[in-house]
Amino acid sequence: MLEVLLVDDEPFILQGLQLLVDWEKEGYHISTASNGKEAYDFVSNNPVDLIISDIKMPVMTGIELLKAIRTELDKDIYFVVLSGYAEFGYAQEALRFDCTDYILKPVESEQLLSILRKVSALNQAKTSRTKDGIRKEKAYMERTLMHLLSGKYDVNDLEYVSQKTNIDEEKCYVEIQLDEQNPAEDFSDDDKKAMLAKLYTSACDYLKDDSIFCIRDISDSEQVYDIGFVYSESMAQRLQLTAKEYLIRFLEYMEANTNLAITVLVGKPVTGIRNISKSYGTANMLHSLQGFRDKKNIYFYEEEYKVGETGLIICKKQLDALITAIERGEHVEIRKCVEDFYEEMQKTGVTGSTMNLNINYLLFQLIHLASELDSEVNQEEILRIISETTSEEGIRRGGRTHLCRMSYAYGEYLAQLRKNVSRGVLGDVEEEIKKNYASNLTLKDLSEKYYVNSAYLGQLFRKKYGCSFKDYLNKKRIEEAAKLLRKTDMKIYEVAESVGYKDADYFVNKFIEAMGCTPTKYKKNF
Repeated sequence: MLEVLLVDDEPFILQGLQLLVDWEKEGYHISTASNGKEAYDFVSNNPVDLIISDIKMPVMTGIELLKAIRTELDKDIYFVVLSGYAEFGYAQEALRFDCTDYILKPVESEQLLSILRKVSALNQAKTSRTKDGIRKEKAYMERTLMHLLSGKYDVNDLEYVSQKTNIDEEKCYVEIQLDEQNPAEDFSDDDKKAMLAKLYTSACDYLKDDSIFCIRDISDSEQVYDIGFVYSESMAQRLQLTAKEYLIRFLEYMEANTNLAITVLVGKPVTGIRNISKSYGTANMLHSLQGFRDKKNIYFYEEEYKVGETGLIICKKQLDALITAIERGEHVEIRKCVEDFYEEMQKTGVTGSTMNLNINYLLFQLIHLASELDSEVNQEEILRIISETTSEEGIRRGGRTHLCRMSYAYGEYLAQLRKNVSRGVLGDVEEEIKKNYASNLTLKDLSEKYYVNSAYLGQLFRKKYGCSFKDYLNKKRIEEAAKLLRKTDMKIYEVAESVGYKDADYFVNKFIEAMGCTPTKYKKNF
């Protein structure tokens, strides 16, 4: 409903206007004021979309009210003047102050209805422009934040973000992922995307004005369904909360409003947005290390890595033997080394911090091994996905079985690095995208088809084409969508479906990000 304020010093005119049309049917809710000053006070404290005001009134005239609203209150309110023939000069003056229209007295119902419907149409167009502007700004901010998270940003990125937040205050990266134990049955990719959209909407609702810092599809891998946002210390301070209290409330809100099982990973706090990539990296490490922790709903990096206590021991001999077995791809030896490691941990009296330190040592050594073979690949991302996919195969968290499975998979990944499997495979994948871009293509399916580790295939793709598999596929789909918009009369949702998008809103967002305007505007230009 639009809020309308009727202003006139004659009570019978106010009453007559209220009875002249069916305001509720036209989508309006009425309030009244007897002079300009009363109306000014009402507008100062209440939302108003439309004012219909007489010109000649005591205390404050209609023209004075209009000027005050435009100059003092700076409110974008539709304003319609009630004017007699003798007051036409006043009406002309009102038009100079962005008056929407004027109605000659005596007012007739058809004339009033015409004005109300004009205002409704103007408001609808304004709302549409606002939504398009918000979507475009959101898409641009999302791209800017991705630059910052990857550490590959420029001065323009910093300048843009500085308009929205204090770039020097303490920040951290927070990731929200669908819990692998969430569904009892198998869900399709579309089901998971729908759940992710639900998470994203709920996160934005909680963050309110800070929702511009929330991002969908953080990971390059199509196997990972997650969203994330950049937390700033001022978010909690505004509510007089600590960072931990704020983020726990965030988790509770998300669970209550989505009915989904989720896990929140809180990266290490850093000073300023320039260092947010470091926080993002620590959140990625939490991903990989979840398999070796007791299950929680929220992990804080600083709590998981308290290694300042005395008595912490690294079982270096056992771990180095395991690393050698992984490098050679010897499954029997891997199992033996894992058993030796757990036996040694039990002998020393395992604690949470001791286990954390040992697993951390192992994972960083594995990253180092792979980096020696290919320094340009994001090894943290590879390790994260390998750890998650081995858990997804039915392995319970926290056991030696998970460590064995992850070690097998990482050994196979190292073997692929040594063989340089990128020769030929990327060409086949590119051809597959050209032919089947509208299908539900995923890295996981393509990796199984071409016998390549999906995480490694994703990184190879980024290395060759300078973007993720998802971005490359999106680019192809948007290119084809643009052709359809230029050459056909298909509706927007039909274009979205024909190029592989089942979520029309998501399609619009991606189109704006790529083309700089909405599909509707793009179509009109041609």
